[in-house]
Amino acid sequence: PYEKIGAELVKEVAKKTDDVAGDGTTTATVLAQALVKEGLRNVAAGANPLARKRGIENGVEKVTESLLKSAKDVETKEQIAATAAISAGDQSIGDLIAEAMDKVGTEGVITVEESNTFGLQLELTEGMRFDKGYISGYFVTDAERQEAVLEDPYIL
Repeated sequence: PYEKIGAELVKEVAKKTDDVAGDGTTTATVLAQALVKEGLRNVAAGANPLARKRGIENGVEKVTESLLKSAKDVETKEQIAATAAISAGDQSIGDLIAEAMDKVGTEGVITVEESNTFGLQLELTEGMRFDKGYISGYFVTDAERQEAVLEDPYIL
């Protein structure tokens, strides 16, 4: 039972990391495993669990401060391309990401989709884009045509 709780905790850590940063799930998982393993070892050896928690929180604060001090603003298209290329491991992908960011601006949204064709492609959609389709098959009103037709629906 405790293993399942731990596994769920690590899954939640990875999911939150992916949601917030979009990357780093492996790092977050390895860190969570090490914290749990060493934390349990220390507590079993007689360490105060609350003191361990405070120590971890203090460490997080110090690491965050250090990262913020060493962080550099990435503003130019060339800097964005270089940073994206390092992350993607490919200069052409870095250049395409920089071009996409240049076109949509700081408030724009970039969506990456897998294609059936070979190569990289940038497509710009002006205005807003809504996902199409229905969330659940229960919304289908015409099973033969696989459509969900709503008359006078309330829209928030």
